Amino acid sequence: MIKFSEEANLAHNALLEKKIENSIIREYNDINEKERELLIGKHIYQIMLLLNLDLKNDSLKDTPARISKMYNHEIFSGLNYKNFPKITFIDNQMNMNEIIIIRNIVLISTCEHHFITMNGQATIAYIPKNKIIGLSKINRIVQFYAKRPQIQERLTKQILVVLQVLLQTKDVAVVINMEHFCVKARGVCDVNSSTMTSSLEGRFKSDQNVRDEFFYKKNICK
Repeated sequence: MIKFSEEANLAHNALLEKKIENSIIREYNDINEKERELLIGKHIYQIMLLLNLDLKNDSLKDTPARISKMYNHEIFSGLNYKNFPKITFIDNQMNMNEIIIIRNIVLISTCEHHFITMNGQATIAYIPKNKIIGLSKINRIVQFYAKRPQIQERLTKQILVVLQVLLQTKDVAVVINMEHFCVKARGVCDVNSSTMTSSLEGRFKSDQNVRDEFFYKKNICK
């Protein structure tokens, strides 16, 4: 049985309770990394053959192995909670009760419908109670959940719920703006559109003044 950190378990259980965890089966959980890479590489090899590609070509022969390593250790590493970031908290001894906001967090994820890139930026805000989180840890949490086959709406909600449970506060706001290459590079081929999603809870949702302050601070100093 693979053991995860306390924070990883808290995050995972919160998403399961809210029914917004990714559809992850456990059948292959205990496969070692080398075996997983070999199996994925074999399937990628077969896909490339079915596309009539010559796998003996010098430029293509190592592509299945490269894709497999990329899937496992990079763009889909957020499927494994052993990769959940180590979280640093600070006791809120100074009784900070104003909005803390982190802007322009770079997001690169993968559309789960077409397995093609979507990228953009996130803005995260919270009002602390007993805990303040290390600023870079918010970026790492965002990137962890982005490194999965995703839909933007679920990603937005996942980040909010995880921050709520780790920070023990309802007062969290998440806004994400992304460009989807499943829209840009196929189908309608609209290269100009982007998609914005938001999730607001606690005072960000119930208090008009707090909400207005968040959206004002979100947009200043561009």
